[in-house]
Formats: sequence, structure tokens, C-alpha cells
Amino acid sequence: MSDEDDLEDFDADQDDLEKEEDERETEEWEDYRKEGEDLSEEWLPTPLTEDMMKEGLSLLCKTGNGLAHAYVKLEVKERDLTDIYLLRSYIHLRYVDVSENHLTDLSPLNFLTHLLWLKADGNHLRSARLNELPYLQVASFAYNQITDTEGISHPRLGSLDLKGNRIRMVTGLDPQKLISLHTLELRGNQIETTLGINLPKLKNLFLEIKDTGPKTR
Repeated sequence: MSDEDDLEDFDADQDDLEKEEDERETEEWEDYRKEGEDLSEEWLPTPLTEDMMKEGLSLLCKTGNGLAHAYVKLEVKERDLTDIYLLRSYIHLRYVDVSENHLTDLSPLNFLTHLLWLKADGNHLRSARLNELPYLQVASFAYNQITDTEGISHPRLGSLDLKGNRIRMVTGLDPQKLISLHTLELRGNQIETTLGINLPKLKNLFLEIKDTGPKTR
């Protein structure tokens, strides 16, 4: 069975990874984020290392023509990471959890063209922008410092979680590119309008409209 066959069989709604520790109390996350902001200047550079990779890799699967094997799942949560440059070399990864670190840049993930599932909650990201990843189906960037929704254009993305960020307006969500997006989570932001949300397959939209105060008469 080829890589593409394996990827086609992936069911985002049923995947156990999406269920694992998927929900945390909002109050706990807010405390975590505030604490991180207070201590941000004290962090030492902590790059992802080969030793961390060895500890976090799992799920051995066939790759390519089925004659080779590689680990396709990586979990490196709560490692105080500031740099994941090393991931550029692990092109077979399909499931990546880098949540609860100090990351400000996810660009090494652009090299993971087989990526199916991404969780980057509780970092210090200011953007969720990535190159178009053809197989990405589940992406979570909850509780970061993201200010916009630009640069999200993955054609098979079905579930996008951006709750607990600093988004005021939804822009850049192209309905011609996000043709599979059925669930969009935007609660805990500062959104003032639903303008910019026009997605053909959207079934589940979670958001709170910010109260802009009393209207003048």
C-alpha cells in the first residue's frame, strides 16, 4: 500500500489522537499563557535534539513503495522548546504534537508534506501561516498569540482550532482552497464580526462576538 493510500484512509473525526487530551479547562490555559508571557525574557534557547526525537517518536509505518519503514508520530510536549528546525529532516512524519512549548516559528513543518495532524497549542505563535500541506486534516493552534487567520490554505483541512488567541477579524480563509473545512473553533478571541467566514463545507462554527459597547443613538 502506498503512502497516498494510507493518507486517504485517515479519518480525522475518528482518530484517537484528536481525542487524546483534546480539552483542557480555559482557566488553566489562560494562567499558563500569562505565566509564559511574564517569563518570556528568561527563556534559554532550547532546540529540538536527536535525543528528544528518539524519545518522542512512535508508530512505525510503511513509506514510499512499501519497502521502507519510518516512525510517523512525534510528541514533544512540555519540553521548553524554542526551535524545531530539526523537523525539516523528518519528512515522513504524519502526526506532530509540539504543544506547551515556547515556539514562535513553525516553518520547519513546511517540509512535512505528509502531515495529517498537528497540535501546536500553548506556544507563543503570532501566526498560523504555513505552506499548503496537501494532506493536513486536523490543525490546532489554541492558546497562542495569533492575531490573524492568514496563510491557512490546506485543501484537506477539516478541523481548525484557533481558540484563545488575539484574532479580531477573520481574513484570508479562501473558500476555494479550504474546500474541506467543516469545523472552525474561534472562541476566546476578540472577534467583532463574522465577515470573512464564508466556507462551503462549514458545519460547526464556535465563536464569541466581542461586545463593542453600547450603541449610540
